[in-house]
Amino acid sequence: MSVRVPLSDTFVNGDVSFWYRAEGIPRPGAPLDGDTEADVAIVGAGYTGLWTAYYLAKARPDLRVVVLEREFAGYGASGRNGGWLTGDLAGTPERFARTHGPLAARTLQRAMFDSIDEVVAVAGAEGIDADIVKGGVMQVATNAAQDARLRALLAHDRAWGWTKDDLRLLTAAERESRIRVAGAVNAVWSPHCARIQPAKLVRGLLRAVRGLGVKVCERTPVTELAARKAVTPRGTVTARYVIRATEGFTADLKQYHRAWLPMNSSMIVTEPLPSSVWEAIGWNGDELLGDLAHYYMYAQRTADDRIAFGGRGKPYLYGSRVDDRGQTHNWTISALWELLTGMFPAVADHRVDHAWSGVLGVPRDWCSTVHVDHASGIGWAGGYTGHGVTTANLAGRTLRDLILGEDTELTALPWVGRRVRGWEPEPLRYLGVHTMYRLYRMADARENAGLRRTSALARIADTITGR
Repeated sequence: MSVRVPLSDTFVNGDVSFWYRAEGIPRPGAPLDGDTEADVAIVGAGYTGLWTAYYLAKARPDLRVVVLEREFAGYGASGRNGGWLTGDLAGTPERFARTHGPLAARTLQRAMFDSIDEVVAVAGAEGIDADIVKGGVMQVATNAAQDARLRALLAHDRAWGWTKDDLRLLTAAERESRIRVAGAVNAVWSPHCARIQPAKLVRGLLRAVRGLGVKVCERTPVTELAARKAVTPRGTVTARYVIRATEGFTADLKQYHRAWLPMNSSMIVTEPLPSSVWEAIGWNGDELLGDLAHYYMYAQRTADDRIAFGGRGKPYLYGSRVDDRGQTHNWTISALWELLTGMFPAVADHRVDHAWSGVLGVPRDWCSTVHVDHASGIGWAGGYTGHGVTTANLAGRTLRDLILGEDTELTALPWVGRRVRGWEPEPLRYLGVHTMYRLYRMADARENAGLRRTSALARIADTITGR
């Protein structure tokens, strides 16, 4: 490691994620037990798959719904993410407006805001204790270039219909009263974000889905998707609809290998921090925290008084491979610790208790999609670009309406039916992604050194991958 990272006596690297430590890694349930017929087969038991199953079972209890999962429910990004139930779009309003107009893009944004409250409401109704607190999100600028981007972000969102109730600039006193970040020069705050404990949410949702009679088959990898069937080593599920809900693991399916790029994101979590640290940094409102760097970070104060802190690390593995049960490179742990202690010097005398990684799905145009082809019965949702905790709920409700053949406000949203070309073959996508993030790191370094505007290197990086 380039920076010495103090590790706790119980430090774990990988083992899926820290979120499973309290209750242990789940024991997978029964696999598929032979050829099966269903009305709907869903591939992937993360948020997207489970929300889709949940809303279908609530709307039509008579439907035979089968969920197929390679490992255990919540093994992927649903059990490893940063715990941000955020209203941010998985994409840009400009790109959605290009095909459906500005009003449709604004409607999609409002649907994202509403989805936060929908998740909170369902968790309450189903008795899912996922440490949910809707404390909003604070985004901080720590240099002049970031401040310029923060002000541009505020103006951009105002132009797309965000009011002062949706996003506002904080005064210096307000910023300090929320979270005291070393070197902060400005910040904005939005109420449209809630903290969650990701694994508690996905496991609670699994219990609710099974309670509704949905059959969830774990330890059942799907090797092929075709019209009205999902093929596994344990049998074939034949169904009127087959829904791909595989997000960052989509590249493992041969015919979809270049559909979504599996982007790696990594996290560390501290040991529980004493009251002296919290007195130094504040953070008493359970806000989520992000910044305006190109190589950005995201963080939460956990329910047991730790800081869970994430960023990109090493963003992509050659050939669209995915990590080994969350194992994280030492370089990444070091980089995250350096960034964390730079923002919160009071944490430097404490230790890291866990590090892990996971993959998220990135389409070529960086915009999420949801679709059902009634002719073949194949549907999908995903490409959430890191905003999947909330977007997956909206996707589940939208897939429900599409599968049931209903014309609703959800099926009219501009991400429905969106199609985009696949990623380039190797080695082009590896070179492109790693060049992009190398340029972002260089741009951040220049801006931290005093450049007062966004570095041209970051604009080149955006151009390379079409962000």
